[in-house]
Amino acid sequence: MKTFQLSAEPRTDLGKKAAKDLRKENKIPVVLNGGAIIDLPYTAALKPGEKIVEIGNGKGLITTDLVVSQDAVRKLVYTPDIFAIELTVNGETRMAVLKDIQFHPVKDTILHMDLLEVNDKKPVTIEVPVKLEGHAEGVKAGGKLNLSMKKIKVKAVYTEIPERVVINVDHLGLGKTLQIGDLHFDGLELMNAKNAVVCAVALTRAARGAQANAQG
Repeated sequence: MKTFQLSAEPRTDLGKKAAKDLRKENKIPVVLNGGAIIDLPYTAALKPGEKIVEIGNGKGLITTDLVVSQDAVRKLVYTPDIFAIELTVNGETRMAVLKDIQFHPVKDTILHMDLLEVNDKKPVTIEVPVKLEGHAEGVKAGGKLNLSMKKIKVKAVYTEIPERVVINVDHLGLGKTLQIGDLHFDGLELMNAKNAVVCAVALTRAARGAQANAQG
């Protein structure tokens, strides 16, 4: 993946009113998840913006509330590309990926973002764009190639996740489909249902006519 550099400020004033005020200033509330799991009670000092979320069995998870500007994340969000985010906050740099995002239903501005902290040890699940390459046999026979899944969900350590998964369709015949279960990529675990159709060569009217003539 490409790397996107993002600076964020800790957010200590929480609640709906505070979030609304931030949005008026063209800023976005952000939560960084995936931080350290700690034993409770936790006696060490928390950094600005950090808080502890109880996860049971005497354990807690440190999350960080942040704020960024709309302009700072525009090229991260409004693009088909995916990025590893080099996030600078509290004077240190942490790696993250974009986990979830909420848009205004009318204005399409960003209301909230969730980031997930990553490292080169723990696998994460992320959607990766699909790119088809080659010239399908079925297309040569008059069919039409349709891409059903623009992104597929993969699991791997973030350093192994590609910018896109490339699928060769040379041998895809007329009326045939390519499913998740047909695919394999080194270092990636595919998380979609195995019978989910990624792409297919549909029979066109011309192709059906050619088939009927060949059989007749």
